[in-house]
Amino acid sequence: MKKIPAFNLQEMLIVLAILGILLLIALPNFMPLISKTKAQEAKIQLKYIANLQKQYQYLNSKYTMDFNQLDFEKPLTVISGGSSNYKYEVVEANTNNFVVRATAVVDFDGDGILNVWEIDRNGNPIQKIPD
Repeated sequence: MKKIPAFNLQEMLIVLAILGILLLIALPNFMPLISKTKAQEAKIQLKYIANLQKQYQYLNSKYTMDFNQLDFEKPLTVISGGSSNYKYEVVEANTNNFVVRATAVVDFDGDGILNVWEIDRNGNPIQKIPD
């Protein structure tokens, strides 16, 4: 019988333990990057809503508080079985201006602070509360 070279169980467990420790050391460095990536969802949706508001304003000479009038369907959040990390709401809408807010439903970095973004008629998303 020929002996086949291989790793034993102890060697494999030591390698896995070392990899686990390295991951625990590296993970905090990636948390801001994860938050930044997830914030892209809010920026994209807010810009889309702002465009819908502008189109509505051109047709009706005012902005609206109602997403149904904009033909915008709020995406389901991760809490309610969907894939969206933010909930969206119109905070203010009148003849001259509108403000739409995106509030995170998930604490991305575990610090207890939820990310909040807003957009107005200027069309630039602004981070009100960073996560």
